[in-house]
Amino acid sequence: MTIFHLSTECYPVAKVGGLADVVGALPKYQNKIKDIDAKVVMPWYNKHFVYDYDFEVVFDGFIHQGSNMLQVQVLKETTNVLGFELYMVKIPGLLDRENPYGYQDENFQFLAFQHGILHWLSAMKIRPDVLHCHDYHTGLVPFMVENCYEFEFLKGVKTIGTIHNGEYQGMMSWDMVSYMPAFDHYKWGLLDWNGFINPLASMIKCCYAFTTVSEGYLEELFVSFKGLESLVREEFSKAYGIINGIDTDVWNPETDPMIDFNFTIKNALKIKKKNKLKLCKEYGLNPELPLFAFIGRFATEKGADLLPDVIWRSIKQSFGGLNIIVLGSGNEYVERQMKELNAVYSNFATDIGYKEHLSHKIYASADFLLMPSRVEPCGLNQMYAMRYGTVPVVSYTGGLRDTVKDISTGGSGLNFTYPGVDDIIHAMSRGLNIYKDKAQMENLVLSNMKFDFAWEKSAEKYIALYNQ
Repeated sequence: MTIFHLSTECYPVAKVGGLADVVGALPKYQNKIKDIDAKVVMPWYNKHFVYDYDFEVVFDGFIHQGSNMLQVQVLKETTNVLGFELYMVKIPGLLDRENPYGYQDENFQFLAFQHGILHWLSAMKIRPDVLHCHDYHTGLVPFMVENCYEFEFLKGVKTIGTIHNGEYQGMMSWDMVSYMPAFDHYKWGLLDWNGFINPLASMIKCCYAFTTVSEGYLEELFVSFKGLESLVREEFSKAYGIINGIDTDVWNPETDPMIDFNFTIKNALKIKKKNKLKLCKEYGLNPELPLFAFIGRFATEKGADLLPDVIWRSIKQSFGGLNIIVLGSGNEYVERQMKELNAVYSNFATDIGYKEHLSHKIYASADFLLMPSRVEPCGLNQMYAMRYGTVPVVSYTGGLRDTVKDISTGGSGLNFTYPGVDDIIHAMSRGLNIYKDKAQMENLVLSNMKFDFAWEKSAEKYIALYNQ
């Protein structure tokens, strides 16, 4: 079975969030299953990866986007260093930039990306068994495969859609239809939602099946889905919740080259302290105090806007009896607040930006990980934290519900029901009490490291879905 994963992100080529981690790991683990050949297709980015490895041009052609004729090149990484074949679509002026997102012409970018992929496959007579579309950026592929004249060769290919984050749907005005490949316009309803072209809605309507990245998140979409609640209820018969895994080759404290001191479950209690000591020294923190960490985008859905008050109050109420470190970027107001707090409190440290190496070091050093998310379709940070013996403190939502059980119910984490400052502070105070109980804290560290969040089981579930 040949599977093409279509995505705008893939770790380590280009990463903004969890989408990259999933696409960088799932096909690798699928390829460990007999008779499976999983590949990844993504846009070309001018990043270190494309200059560190060798690529060959496997296709060079042209597409029409409205009145514009665009050159489309498909380049293949020659060594399969990631554990799967990687193809990158390069379109001068659209798909040859530094970053995945943040450009004013994103609609043109993503349309050209999808058009370019299908043009390449059709022109080269490559007919995969499954086109697996990740998020709205590839959400029009299921429609195009079945309805655009240009892709008659691909008609009938199974299309699977995965919703990594339903907050983003890619809505655009109907003016953009003139830039799409030709189709019978009486089928416009398959693209439309409330008077706009909605790629995520179209994906749900047109794909053979769609998945969410946790069962808990699928349940939430039935009642809260940015206006698509009725659609997901109508299409529930082809909806599946499959929890993400983590790449245990990358996220392995025993072999991780990004942390200062490697450890196993046998020596974790001793070596985590060494990592913590070094990190605290670098950031001027007291290694004798419990260390809480936040890692992620400064976005409202992540609860990042709550952090300034949480930091201020927790430091005040604990009389300085804890450390907090924050790694992230995004909302400018939150960034500014982080810098101001960093200048005032000696037991708070922040590092603004996306730094993969530092995130690994924090997971290997911190005692607790804060995830005050309002929306968390799956969440990978809590799994990384547990893999490194760090206790997650999480809101009871989406995939966090599925992966982190409260210690009061026999789990190894701390849950809070509502993502508000009071609830977060209360959960942190529970953590401080646990930290004082050395035996309980050590037991949590070791029990968290025993959890198995590897991709194997989820990869098998996706294969079973493809085979239905």
